[in-house]
Amino acid sequence: MLTLYLTVGQLPVLDYDGIQFTFTFSQKHVNHVVFRVSNNMATPCESSESTLRKRRFEQSKTTSNSDGNCSGDDEGACKYERKKKSFSLQTGTYWLTRIVLLRSIAFIYFVAFTVAYNQNKQLIGERGLMPCKDYLLSVKRYVGGKIDMSAFAYTPSILWFLDWTDMDANLDGISLVGMVVSGFVLVTGMANMVMMTTLWVLYHSLVSVGWESQLLETGFLGIFLCPVWSLSQVPRRCPPSLISIWTFRWLIVRIMLGAGLIKIRGDRCWKDLTCMDFHYETQPVPNPMSYYMHQSPWWFHRFEVLSNHFIELIVPFFTFLRRRMCMVNGTLQVLFQVVLIVSGNLSFLNWLTIVPSLACFDDASLGFLFSSGRGAKQTVLDLQAEEAAGRTHKPTRGMLIRRVVNVALGVLIGYLSVPVVLNLLSSKQVMNTSFDPLRIVNTYGAFGSITKERAEVILQGTLSEDPKDPGAVWEEYQFVCKPGELTRRPCLISPYHYRLDWLIWFAAFQTYEQSEWVIHIAGRLLANDTSTLSLLEHNPFQGRENPRWVRGEHFKYKFSPLGSASAAQGKWWLRKRIGPYFPAVDLASLRGYFKSRNWLHPDL
Repeated sequence: MLTLYLTVGQLPVLDYDGIQFTFTFSQKHVNHVVFRVSNNMATPCESSESTLRKRRFEQSKTTSNSDGNCSGDDEGACKYERKKKSFSLQTGTYWLTRIVLLRSIAFIYFVAFTVAYNQNKQLIGERGLMPCKDYLLSVKRYVGGKIDMSAFAYTPSILWFLDWTDMDANLDGISLVGMVVSGFVLVTGMANMVMMTTLWVLYHSLVSVGWESQLLETGFLGIFLCPVWSLSQVPRRCPPSLISIWTFRWLIVRIMLGAGLIKIRGDRCWKDLTCMDFHYETQPVPNPMSYYMHQSPWWFHRFEVLSNHFIELIVPFFTFLRRRMCMVNGTLQVLFQVVLIVSGNLSFLNWLTIVPSLACFDDASLGFLFSSGRGAKQTVLDLQAEEAAGRTHKPTRGMLIRRVVNVALGVLIGYLSVPVVLNLLSSKQVMNTSFDPLRIVNTYGAFGSITKERAEVILQGTLSEDPKDPGAVWEEYQFVCKPGELTRRPCLISPYHYRLDWLIWFAAFQTYEQSEWVIHIAGRLLANDTSTLSLLEHNPFQGRENPRWVRGEHFKYKFSPLGSASAAQGKWWLRKRIGPYFPAVDLASLRGYFKSRNWLHPDL
């Protein structure tokens, strides 16, 4: 009950359930408040400040007990609930890191299998430019004529065990299964060891050369991030192993040191800081930003080389300097790869290099990528709260076995790293090499030497009966992405990859005798072969009779200067003829050439 007594000549008194409040007023404001507490007890006057603190404490205690439904018997559970509500992601766990790593690996797999599905039939299929069946037969002869473990060890591929009468169907089947499985992992963020092993085996069956060994190693490490069977973003009985996380970190350290050391030991321009004067123009497949980056001032190119050396040779060691410096390494490596992605079309190489860099971040640093209050992030919060409250589950037999497997993984990677480390320390360092047939631990490196001029092979065809006729009209074939037509804007395709464009870039630095498959392309173009033409952007004889002659011309290409008259005319490139790359050929002259190499003649 609340009672207010106002008596003339007396001070106002407020009585509330036996607690009396006496107010002293001046004319305009309250000077002070005195509390007199009766409540059937003879107590002296307490200061207002002390009494208010007491009442606020009692009210806070009551509210707290009400919110948590706490009783004296359940005080521990109540404290746990309050702690869980206010919990934030803690450092040192990698549940969310695992999800990010698995999705990233799945993304690269999906791109790689998509490229394989779209291009493998034309390149290594039954009527491909370099049929994989011929390669497998040569391996079979090399190992004694039998398909046994020797053949499998030399070329690990499930193609050995499939029906070779329809190799195109085999290649398509492998690619389609890979796309489906990797797409599932990418969308859901869930995977198990069976799925990741399937992706690794399928892609291993398609790999032959190049940096795809890096995808195989990354994919192999991804197998050990997952539980054996269960599908869950946060499998409670299978916490991410710190050993597994460190195998990814060790991978990014080796990639960067390999790339940095091969540069220092390679082209002199990396030492005199001039390599970036040429790189953007001469890289395999430039993009539109390459044009503008090439036009940068000389001092900016010097800064780029110095930055490259710092990130590849110094920053990797940050990995071993506690959490904060490890995150600095991860951040710089990701940003470095983003710059490379923006300034060139290097397939999925740079995207793939980002993946192990992500292992430098724990749940606390990656939490912003996940929705709050639900899903994986909330599950991780619950797990961390349980651990903080001491409510951890006793390890099961399966968890103990998994720990043994993780230790075995660490020992295996350490053992296979010995020749790789020795290669890094060697003055005769080699790059992009495997020391084991399964390509589990490999050496890496890129652009140890920089070409100073860009050479291009331009394929041309004519309907003229005499290729030596000065009046013969030679029309050019255009590849999808590599430079050709001077006014065509450089393409932007990363992380996708046009393999033929890449291969023809390498062929331009060799002779056609060293790259015989170029003559194989010429024969296919003479027959207007639809399979081969699907790899090109423009066929000048589309809807017309087949060309009678095809030749290869050798040109030197360079970017048109920014603001020049050529640039004003819409020319991205300038070119100068070097000479013939291979002479004019027709189907009749190629018959013996194809037969000697066991190639199917185009007119058959």
